[in-house]
Amino acid sequence: MNLNFNGRQYPVPELAPKVEYALLALLELATHLDRKSPLTMSEMTAKQPIPERYLEQILTDLRRGGLIKSHRGAKGGYSLVREPWQVTLLEVVNLMEGDRREREYSAEQTVEKNLLCEIWQQANLASHKVLSSYTLQDLCQQRDALKQTNPMYYI
Repeated sequence: MNLNFNGRQYPVPELAPKVEYALLALLELATHLDRKSPLTMSEMTAKQPIPERYLEQILTDLRRGGLIKSHRGAKGGYSLVREPWQVTLLEVVNLMEGDRREREYSAEQTVEKNLLCEIWQQANLASHKVLSSYTLQDLCQQRDALKQTNPMYYI
């Protein structure tokens, strides 16, 4: 994805596949929240383009992070621990990417390095603000609204 700014194309940092797949899996779980039985991995991969072997790892991370729970047995699967409106995208990103440690700078800080560091901190704060303002519920609602405006017709 590129942004067009002053007639020039600039690349935008991409969403890590692990984060993307985790959000897609969580969206499926949020969509099927009213089901009495948990959602299986095969049901998730049937709806979302997530490699099954990778999905196993992601679901393990989400379970360890306390966002989902697993159910054993013949009717086992996965379900959300909390309501979709209680899970922010920032929480998912932090869980999947791990806590980022603040970068340690050498004692030889220059004015230029300080300036760059300040700008990067502003960009980080802006991304945190945006990601913390969206929840799984928001994504579900926006997806449903898009499906309403772009209906599929089958013959």
